[in-house]
Amino acid sequence: MTADLSAPGTGLLDRPAPEPVKGPGTARITSVGTAVTERSYTQRELLDLFDITDPRVRSVFLNSAIERRFLTVPPRGADGGVLTETQGQLLAKHRRLTLDMGARAVRTCLENAGVGPADVDHLCCVTTTGLLTPGLSAHLIRELGMLPRTSRVDVVGMGCNAGLNALNTTAGWAVANPGKTAVILCAEACSAAYVTDGSMRTAVVNSLFGDGAAAVTLTADPPDAAYGPAGVPAEQAGPRILGFASHLITEAIDAMRYDWDDEQGKFSFYLDPLVPYVVGAHVERVVDRLLAGAGLRRSAVSHWLVHSGGKKVIDAVRVNLGLTRHDVRHTTAVLRDYGNLSSGSFLFSYERLLDEGVVKAGDHGVLMTMGPGSTVETALVQW
Repeated sequence: MTADLSAPGTGLLDRPAPEPVKGPGTARITSVGTAVTERSYTQRELLDLFDITDPRVRSVFLNSAIERRFLTVPPRGADGGVLTETQGQLLAKHRRLTLDMGARAVRTCLENAGVGPADVDHLCCVTTTGLLTPGLSAHLIRELGMLPRTSRVDVVGMGCNAGLNALNTTAGWAVANPGKTAVILCAEACSAAYVTDGSMRTAVVNSLFGDGAAAVTLTADPPDAAYGPAGVPAEQAGPRILGFASHLITEAIDAMRYDWDDEQGKFSFYLDPLVPYVVGAHVERVVDRLLAGAGLRRSAVSHWLVHSGGKKVIDAVRVNLGLTRHDVRHTTAVLRDYGNLSSGSFLFSYERLLDEGVVKAGDHGVLMTMGPGSTVETALVQW
């Protein structure tokens, strides 16, 4: 027997309709700041500095689409040759460089946001080029004079994709804490993560990476924020983060890795030569899934900010997504001027896009990073 819910006395249809439940607010990137180490070198200068004469290695360096990189090279010995750094010395270098670059990037970011260190409620630090315990976040809170109550997270060892992993989790924190300020810092001292053994494996890695740090501030719009036709609330700046999509290429889990080299007594980074093609073959599915969640096609995306992983990686992404060279102009320019900056590369491209002054209210953008796993991370934003 089925009850008649409309019958008098049941009370179920006599009650007033419930008020609509308001969804959570939306996290927004409100400022960016970057920093690099003291000196940059051309690829040819690095070849001469390290006395590299092997024509195969020289070809890798000189055909990398990189003109300059910021690096902190090892000291020279009495004979003028470059000294070998131990793993302990590299860890000390990582601490010194990431703290210096990180502090400068965060200060610039906070100045651009119009807030101070005491206004920061949450700090997330990302690095793969070294290990600190306590983490970089603790050292920066003390260095910058942030309040001791500042909550913190360190994302360590995730590689070049980690900036978007941090953005995903920190955006969630911002939404759960509307009106509060969060900072993400990606600080990579690639000068502190290298091996020189004359092999093509290390030559490819050593031709690619540079030192750099990038920071962004995030805040969340309140749940009742009033959005105009373009989706932008009054008196707000910076793009809203609309969603994320990830793809882990499990069959290529060893294609990019950072592991111990017994012979050298150091950690050594490995890149499989097929990485560009593996990543390129999977970017369509993750990007289309990201856009489908917002009911968009690729043609609706005005700005593409892709990790500067290397010339072949950028070309593979561009071809598989049907992008133009203009679409990835900031990605290739960052590669040219800085090399691969690991987790912070895409934020250097983001800064260049803002400096270009072409973004309009309502524009959509896709952020994309790739790294060990092998992993493709994406985020959709709207100004």
